[in-house]
Amino acid sequence: MTAFSPSGTCTALVTPFTAEGSAVDWPAFERLVEGQLEAGIDVLVPCGTTGETPTLSDAEQAELIARTVSLARGRAQVMPGTGSNGTQKTIELSRRAVELGADAVMVVMPYYNKPSQLGMQRHIELVAAAVPAPVVLYNIPGRCSVELSVDSTLAVLDTCPNVVGVKDATGNVLYCQELLRRAGERVSVLSGDDPLTLPMMSVGARGVISVTSNVLPSAVADVVRAAASGQWAEARRRHLALLPVHRALFVEPNPQPVKAALAARGRMSEAVRPPLVAASAATRAQVVAAIEAWEQEA
Repeated sequence: MTAFSPSGTCTALVTPFTAEGSAVDWPAFERLVEGQLEAGIDVLVPCGTTGETPTLSDAEQAELIARTVSLARGRAQVMPGTGSNGTQKTIELSRRAVELGADAVMVVMPYYNKPSQLGMQRHIELVAAAVPAPVVLYNIPGRCSVELSVDSTLAVLDTCPNVVGVKDATGNVLYCQELLRRAGERVSVLSGDDPLTLPMMSVGARGVISVTSNVLPSAVADVVRAAASGQWAEARRRHLALLPVHRALFVEPNPQPVKAALAARGRMSEAVRPPLVAASAATRAQVVAAIEAWEQEA
């Protein structure tokens, strides 16, 4: 099993599409990944929420993972999202990702069918037992309608030694604190919300799975590195400077705003796949203005 300790700056990669959204824009994706690697991003996360995974075919997901692994070439670790709301489907996707060379997999809590805490625990246990790789749990109740509790997470850690991390996108810093207080060093917690990265790292989170780093990878990485090395004043200065950018990138459903930002920089089309729609002109202007203001301040 790959040695994997979730930490640092991890980018939840967007999936660039051709202008009509009908196909993956592979040259744009490869340029995106190369830019991340040049900036020193620690972990690449294709096929997550930001990657519009629900709209991707199995073949597209496999190709995204394979290309990310090939491009990373040891310069960064690769942790694709492989979760679904079916346990067997999650196992199949996770095994395939490992076969393609992924270092770990990220498994979102089952959505739509709204399992109980026991159901979520069983789901994780079955996946972890079947997948020969480290597993990071993705807790995002705003999208899944269910939240894996701290008690359930601790129970999973007791039975699943390859569950090594949690992406906390609850938006609730109390959850992170309680989990870290009770779990200690048994699990690595990563912020799943860019605006909460520094507050969470101040109580023991080890990094972020970031949307903003698609656009400003070095800037996000600088915050995380400063915090990880105990340079709290510098981390705070950099984090607060980025806060308007973080907020602008979520004024519409993710990844509409971040794709607008990338399109404004000529890196890809802003196309998303239905049921998402391209960011509005107002959002596009807000995102561009926030980034330009940050550039003037940085």
